[in-house]
Amino acid sequence: MQNNILPPIIEITIISAQNITKNKSYFTFSRRIRPFIILSAASSARNKNLQRLYETREDEKGGVNPTWGDKFRLSLTHNFFNQRYPGIYLQLYTKHLLIGQSQLGWCMIPASDILNRFSHVGSTQFLSYRLRSGDGSRGQGVVIVAVRLEGSLRDDHSVIGIPVKL
Repeated sequence: MQNNILPPIIEITIISAQNITKNKSYFTFSRRIRPFIILSAASSARNKNLQRLYETREDEKGGVNPTWGDKFRLSLTHNFFNQRYPGIYLQLYTKHLLIGQSQLGWCMIPASDILNRFSHVGSTQFLSYRLRSGDGSRGQGVVIVAVRLEGSLRDDHSVIGIPVKL
């Protein structure tokens, strides 16, 4: 018998960010901020080898209050939710014409927020997260996202039953 369980898929819509502050070094090159977000998935907050999954477009006009509305579908393995600290990382950057990109901040959507906030698979939650500075300290700004979980979370190796005394 073939098992037709769909893998979990997280649909994330990056809606906007608010009150982003510019890096001090940024002022010397330009007054304009061109923010974009890179989405990455990792199984640990200490995992520095984040796998880059998706990137939003640059918001040319939003400045310190950018809006995107970009939607991404992340197909994850069943093991993702069983890791120690799984999460989806959002890294906020701006592009400089001369020196490339620089990070403005980051935040993490913990897997527990995705699982615990949903009454059932398929419902959408609107979440906001405070940005962190590169060193992990509290930064300035907030990112607003919509998250929807699709697929099945059932582990193929799970066994449901009643314990028996041997």
